[in-house]
Amino acid sequence: MEREYIGSEWSPEEPEVECEERPRRASEAIPHVLGRAVFGGYFLYNGINHFLERRKLAGYAESKGVPKADLAVELSGAMMIAGGLSLLTGYRPKIGSVLIAAFLAGVSPQMHAFWKESDPQRRQGEMVNFLKNMALVGAAMIAAGSRQPWPLAAGQHQLAA
Repeated sequence: MEREYIGSEWSPEEPEVECEERPRRASEAIPHVLGRAVFGGYFLYNGINHFLERRKLAGYAESKGVPKADLAVELSGAMMIAGGLSLLTGYRPKIGSVLIAAFLAGVSPQMHAFWKESDPQRRQGEMVNFLKNMALVGAAMIAAGSRQPWPLAAGQHQLAA
């Protein structure tokens, strides 16, 4: 059925279009898998570090005004480990992406509140870290919006020639 042009608008009848998704090619899959290794590995490493350096990180979080800093460090570490593993393996990557984005969006305003710093050097350092975290939130959102299944995801092993 064709749509009809009426005045300044198209008729409301939208033809149904079926799109067949093509499999990913190796030239698309390889950068995707490498990016997952870097992005997911970064959060997996830092999540593990949250548990290994829990006392030190809890002291730092407490100095930034985080309530129940010990618990906050453990919860944020768990979020990073689960999200990082998800992104690294491609298993339930939308959930992993949400965990990473939620972690970053939740901690950044408290831990990197550059607008509260009066010393220019500290202000600049906190601003760099805050903006880096916001860029990582964006990357997590891109990952969340990527079509599934991801190439070479846990349980998936197909590439097109």
